[in-house]
Amino acid sequence: MQQLPPTLYRAAQVRELDRIAIQERNIPGFELMSRAGYEVFQWIRDKWPDAQSVAVFCGAGNNAGDGYIVAGLALKAGLNVIVYSLAEPVNLRGDALKAYRKYSEAKGTVVPFRTGQLIDAGVIVDALLGTGLDRPVTGLYALAIQVINQSSARVIAVDCPSGLNADTGNVMGCAVKADCTVTFIGLKQGLFTGQAADYCGEIFYASLAVPDDIFQQVSPSAVRVAKIPLPRRHRCSHKGDYGHVLIVGGDRGYSGAARLAGEAALRVGAGLVSVATRAEHAGLMNLSRPELMCHGVEAESQLTVLLEKATVIVVGPGLGQSDWAIELFIAAINARKKLIIDADGLNLLAKSPVVNADWIITPHPGEAARLLNCSTAEIQQDRFVSVTALQAKYGGTVILKGSGTLIASENELAVSTTGNPGMASGGMGDVLAGVIAGLLAQGLSLKNAAQQGVYSHGQAADLAAEKGGERGLLASDLMPFLRQQVL
Repeated sequence: MQQLPPTLYRAAQVRELDRIAIQERNIPGFELMSRAGYEVFQWIRDKWPDAQSVAVFCGAGNNAGDGYIVAGLALKAGLNVIVYSLAEPVNLRGDALKAYRKYSEAKGTVVPFRTGQLIDAGVIVDALLGTGLDRPVTGLYALAIQVINQSSARVIAVDCPSGLNADTGNVMGCAVKADCTVTFIGLKQGLFTGQAADYCGEIFYASLAVPDDIFQQVSPSAVRVAKIPLPRRHRCSHKGDYGHVLIVGGDRGYSGAARLAGEAALRVGAGLVSVATRAEHAGLMNLSRPELMCHGVEAESQLTVLLEKATVIVVGPGLGQSDWAIELFIAAINARKKLIIDADGLNLLAKSPVVNADWIITPHPGEAARLLNCSTAEIQQDRFVSVTALQAKYGGTVILKGSGTLIASENELAVSTTGNPGMASGGMGDVLAGVIAGLLAQGLSLKNAAQQGVYSHGQAADLAAEKGGERGLLASDLMPFLRQQVL
């Protein structure tokens, strides 16, 4: 598998990198286009070496130029090639027109796309729209995307699946579902979050030999989280060296949430874990996990001594929103300790917003909408903007959960791409809160605990899914794999 670079960019930033390469470094635009087409064709040969026929769908911009380069290379290699054009090729401009003429001079076949055409090809190349899309796809382009998606052919997208917003990862009306995407110069941030996972397929990267120093002129918009192993423990260390996590939650009917968070904190290496929960739960919660120290707490006065002993406090798993919950929540956030606010803790925070530089909050899109007093759809419209707004309003480090979870700290925006759809089940967020708390208790910074916690949590779920599949994956199934992820 190709090792992708860590940096991500918005589409406008990649266009700026492209401009610098062409105008300031005098790399001809057609040379970059030729390199892009070559990279796509090489991936076609690598992924599907037995393919004998290629259908290339070309639109009206430079993305079409890339497509004509691919078509020319496939033709030269002896494959059966047809270009389906959605725009009159002679009306193309600049380098794209040059690419079309070169393909035409090689006697390449171009036919106008029409509805009802039978697409008989082993591989389809999506070179319709590229990264500049700013409105929903309609008309003939929408029909072409429908034809591509209904085909049994393998699909490779040029730079970005047509119809997918390269900045947000949202589908603009409709989008090509590709088996793989080859993206150029800079990785587009939208390919790694939101709906993108269902449309991009495997992502490949080509720098097009743009000089490395050019990238120093444009700051990336985000970074991809990479695994950082925890340091080895000293042989003479003891439990007190690795922090004391306190989980506050588990109202009546929801004791499992606090139990999951507590075990997750232990599994990633916290020295001690206490749970403050309803009195009727305290005597039962640790029967299957005796390492948890469970305390019946019915009032703030009973919580005070536990808060004093804690290194890190997690408030929210199974907490509810009762008077009991509110009393414990207020006590926890006033304790002046490192905090993780999760689940109902977030709902209580939304009702009485405060700012804290020393906490991590972990909303899913619905909770994020309540925190920002907007709709879930508005949160998902641009997840990068949303998580940045959350961090600005509440401080600390913010995790916006979902496919391509985003982590915003004061000076960095990160994306984690581990995890799978099997995680769409109850308790997964509680486990994540415990994982982050366990890492924070061991001395990681807020940013690193959040980033590494999200990454390790997702990777543990991926390993668990490899063993037994995604459907039916339980939050507790992650426990054996969490230890592996923090070695």
